[in-house]
Formats: sequence, structure tokens, C-alpha cells
Amino acid sequence: MDQTSEITCDLMIVGAGMTGMAAALFAAEKGISAVQAGMVGGLNFASGLMDLMGVHPVADVRVWDNPWDAIDAVRRDMPKHPYAKIPNEDIRQAFDILLSFLSRAGLNYHCKGDRNIHVATPAGTIKTTYCVPATMIDGTEALEKRVPALVVDFEGLKGFGAAQIVETLKSRWPGLQSCRIRLPDTQGELFAEQIGRMLEVPQKRKVLADLVVARLGKAQAVGMPAVLGINNNEKAFYDLREKIGRTLFEIPTMPPSITGFRLMEVFKEHLPARGVRMLQQHNVRSVEKKDNGDFVFQVERGENRHAVRAKGAVLATGRFFGRGLRADRTGIRETVFDLPVYQESDREKWRRKNLFDPRGHHINQYGLETDRHFRPVDASGRPIHENLFAAGAILAHQDWIRMKCGTGLAVATAFAAIKSFGVFQDNLC
Repeated sequence: MDQTSEITCDLMIVGAGMTGMAAALFAAEKGISAVQAGMVGGLNFASGLMDLMGVHPVADVRVWDNPWDAIDAVRRDMPKHPYAKIPNEDIRQAFDILLSFLSRAGLNYHCKGDRNIHVATPAGTIKTTYCVPATMIDGTEALEKRVPALVVDFEGLKGFGAAQIVETLKSRWPGLQSCRIRLPDTQGELFAEQIGRMLEVPQKRKVLADLVVARLGKAQAVGMPAVLGINNNEKAFYDLREKIGRTLFEIPTMPPSITGFRLMEVFKEHLPARGVRMLQQHNVRSVEKKDNGDFVFQVERGENRHAVRAKGAVLATGRFFGRGLRADRTGIRETVFDLPVYQESDREKWRRKNLFDPRGHHINQYGLETDRHFRPVDASGRPIHENLFAAGAILAHQDWIRMKCGTGLAVATAFAAIKSFGVFQDNLC
């Protein structure tokens, strides 16, 4: 007996990372009925920081204070980069919509106008980014002003070492100290989510605050791993700050991260209220193009099966980690539509001999080529489907990791794809 349910919508969004979530939000803003399907694991690995453009050229490791100047330079030097197809006013509007949505959901972010922000990482390095969670912003100020600070880590939490952060940053941030605390009623290995849930309990925060206060010394600020609550993060954070009586800031952790989990929870809770049908942890098994131009996607999760008919689609599946691309001995393939992927035919040209070559590897630039409307194109530059759009990391001619533009790429291209679909939809009417 066929138990497949049928769903009809304007737009199918394939992918549930930052690009897919942003596309769903922008579709809701425009009144486009959308279904989103995909695995949400990618957001669990997000640092919570929102990069726009930090490094260009990659080979020179040039770090930019003004991300908009960096984007202008990228447009001049890399005319095939996805940013070259999007005006700055659209990128700004996309960020405004996203940050406003997150703020209304209780997850606030801070930017510094047209300046990039410098954030301490769990490795003790400095990362350039554009927007940070409200719980991290005071740490950027403390770093900039060299405020005497205490970095705290928790016994049993792996991937975050306060002593390493202090040792690596001591020349840049004198007066930085470290300490390790055992959280109450814990032993052995601890996980970030476990600590996050624990610190949503007021009594646990009181015990932690007392332990920190006893070690403050001359510290005027306190940095902790970004595990201070999950769903009630800001409530837990500001309560703990009041109890400690010092400036408090979170420091990003190694993935999987609570900061990414917070983003995922906001999207999962609030996008359905905006009219988005979310098929969480569902895989797209196949897609068929109908005679009238509609797509029909076969989507499933275990025994839950859906046939989603849509007038158009946005492909936001990411690259290899997100399984939007797959590489084998014959080449690199796109996994949903089997679209042509920009790549060198000679596998020896995919990579450089030096694993840590500052220029990165050629494979980091491979992906889908699109027209100015973000429709994937064939070898002659013609759109393969009039109503299919692509966004995010799956796009060719960008190296988002090294260029520090991951969130910007995801959000801006998602906005552009939804804007183009809106034009396509208007033309149908």
C-alpha cells in the first residue's frame, strides 16, 4: 500500500543548512509557499559567527577591516565569484532581514557598522568576521582594549583549553589568565549540549558564579566557552553575568557547537509559523520534471514519504560535507539533479602538492556555474531549467572557508535566488 503523501507548493528548497534556512526565510518574507527538506546536521557545526568577507587575495592572506571594500575588490579580481552577481544593497537587505528575524526570536547579533570584528577562537587565534552573537560582543571589545580577563574552561569538556588560549594570545593580550573549573555534580567527559542544558538551571548558574568569583583576581572580564544555555541562552548569560559582577563573554567552541544548535532551534521553531513546511531530516531521493514545468520531488525519512510538487526549486545542498557534491574516480557529480559541475578533467589538477598551500586547492573552487539569476547553466551558458536556482557553498568560483565569507555567501545568494524565483513566478501569472 502506497503511503506517500502529496504536497503542493510554489517552491521546493533542498537543503537545511544556513543557505536553505535563509532561502526559506526569504521565501516566507515574499509570501511564497515553500517546502524545505534536508538534513540539519550542518548547522550543528556552525560557529555562530557570521562572516561576510574577510580575506582576499587568499594567497596573500590579506585581512580586511571593511568587508564591503573587500567585496568590491573580489568583484574586480574574481568576476565569476557569486558576489559579482549581487549588488551590495541586496546583501545588506538580506542581512537586515535575517538579523531582524533572529532578534525577534530572542537570538540577538551585533555588527560594527562597516567594520569587521576580530574574535578570539578556542585555538587562541584571531578570526575575522562580520557579526557575532550578543553574548560574544564584549569579548571583542575586551580584546581590542586589552582588558585584563580570565578565561575559564570546564573539566571534562574537550576541544576548549583556556591555558592554550592564554598562551597563544599572551603577546597580543597581556593580562589574560586562565583557570579550569569542575562543574557541580559532573565527572568524566562532558558534552557541550549537556553543559548548555545544565546552565539553564538557576541553581547551577549560582554555583558556577561562586566558583568563578573565587578565582577572579584582578580580572575585569571573564570569557567562557559558548555553552551558556541553549534555548534560554541570553537569559542564562545575563543572569550569570550579574552574579559574577564582571563583563562576561562567550568564546566560540570547536564543532559540533552550541552556537550552531541555537541557530538551528530558532529556525526550526519559527519558520513553520511563517508558513514554511519543514521536512526535517528528510532525504530527497529523486526528482522528476513534468510536462508543465513543475518539479516533483520524492522525499523520505524512514517510512515517511512525500511527493512534493513545486513550481520551482532552490538547490542549497552544500558541497561535499553537505552531500550536494560527490567525488569519485570519474569526477565530481551534483547529487540531486545530476547537474554539470565546473571542474578540471585531470584529477591531478584538483589539488596542489602542498596540503597547506596558502592558495588553497583547485577543488575548493569547483561547483555549479550559474547565470546572473543563479540558475545552473550548461557548457554553453544556458540555464538547464528555467525554474531551478542554486545558492550557497555549492556554487563555483569561490573558496568560502579561506575567504571568510561563508555566511555572507549563503545568505546573499539565497536572497538572490529567491528574488529571481519571484520574478519567474510573476512572469507565470
